[in-house]
Amino acid sequence: MTTEVPRWFKSSHSNNGGACVEVAEDFAASRGVVPVRDSKNLDGPVLNVPTAAFSSLVAGIKARRVGTA
Repeated sequence: MTTEVPRWFKSSHSNNGGACVEVAEDFAASRGVVPVRDSKNLDGPVLNVPTAAFSSLVAGIKARRVGTA
């Protein structure tokens, strides 16, 4: 039995004093989710975001539609 271990990734743009998240995009194809966690709490909870929702979030951020309230 093999257990997949997420390969965590933090953006190179995350140099803002530690308020960062990490994602494990390697689970997108095999599990249909993108795990997300707080980079300051590696043993803390992980949020598994469905790939379609994560893609929409990233597209919204790139188009500056997210976080501009």
